Amino acid sequence: MALRRIGILTGGGDVPGLNSVIKSVVYRGTENQCETIGIRRGWEGLTNLNLEDPESREKYVWPLNRENTRTIDRFGGTVLHSTRTNPSKMKILPDVLKSGNFPKQGDSYDVSSQVLKNLSGLGIDTLIAIGGDDTLSYAARLHQLGVKVIAIPKTMDNDVQHTEYCIGFSTAITRATAAIGRQRTTVGSHERIGIFRIFGRDAGFTALYTAYVTSIRCCIPEYEVSLDKLIDLLLVEKRDTPSNYVLLVISEGARWSGYAVQEYGEADAFGHRKKMSVGEALASEIRKRVGEDSIVSDLTYDLRSGEADFVDKMIATTFGNMALETVLEGRSGLMAALVGGCYTMVSIPDPQLGPRKVDVASMYNTDRYRPSYSHRYGMPIFLTRA
Repeated sequence: MALRRIGILTGGGDVPGLNSVIKSVVYRGTENQCETIGIRRGWEGLTNLNLEDPESREKYVWPLNRENTRTIDRFGGTVLHSTRTNPSKMKILPDVLKSGNFPKQGDSYDVSSQVLKNLSGLGIDTLIAIGGDDTLSYAARLHQLGVKVIAIPKTMDNDVQHTEYCIGFSTAITRATAAIGRQRTTVGSHERIGIFRIFGRDAGFTALYTAYVTSIRCCIPEYEVSLDKLIDLLLVEKRDTPSNYVLLVISEGARWSGYAVQEYGEADAFGHRKKMSVGEALASEIRKRVGEDSIVSDLTYDLRSGEADFVDKMIATTFGNMALETVLEGRSGLMAALVGGCYTMVSIPDPQLGPRKVDVASMYNTDRYRPSYSHRYGMPIFLTRA
């Protein structure tokens, strides 16, 4: 008989490495008399679940074992699937909740009582939540409500507080580097300015580290560049390059004087709207000011697709094992993390902190709009401390 029943879910955007976490928890759990219950579709699974409806249970609850998780780490994505549901801010109630009396603030309902009811009904002792700052913000809320919760950070933006690394980051940089390498031939053949837009709504880690390993310039949300200076730097480099081309990687949240980040569409459950392509906006400004043509490439969803690289598989597997060990110790409110380049458990970040940001002073050369390469002695492998 299982000593503990563990719930596990994935929320927000998928990244490579999630399945390695899930498999690690299941395998270590079976060695320690733990039963693992997969909650499908992230927080939606704990809000929309009707425990009395067999079809609803089949849709949202998946008992996990060694057999059905044996090969999942060979693939990207998440076998548990994911949504961006926020149980504390639901604008539309599913049918199963329409008869409930939930507190309302503005146009949103807080259905946390339903989440607590379903966790209790499933007999879950501890919930392992895998996600970025949005998903983990609700994990922190559950911990405040008395639920035993362990968190694991994942996001290709690498911007969760209290940790130097989030699952999915290494694969994103690996894919971005390869894509830029391939597209150099096209940009060079046409003697253009190559602009690569990359994810990074609030933090520039993905753009910065891609620029670091490809030796190109970058623009990040944490620093407002001078557009005239940026264009001058690009044109000088283009002129001095034998093939007469130049490359730039730019975060989706990057900005320059006079440019306001443009958004479109409805806000998601965590209040975020989609960003218009800053790459296209920059290309238009360059064309208007100096008559140079650019090739704009979006390095977005492809970076989070497919199998994880070595670093993500290793860290994901380790984080999963750390989470399980923390469950066995009976602790709660903690998150697996890398701090100072070492594995550790830290408190789940306070949502009020917001995303972690690039330390511009130590990591970004504001004169050249490039990553800083100096003074790396004593720094952890990801060049910044949590």
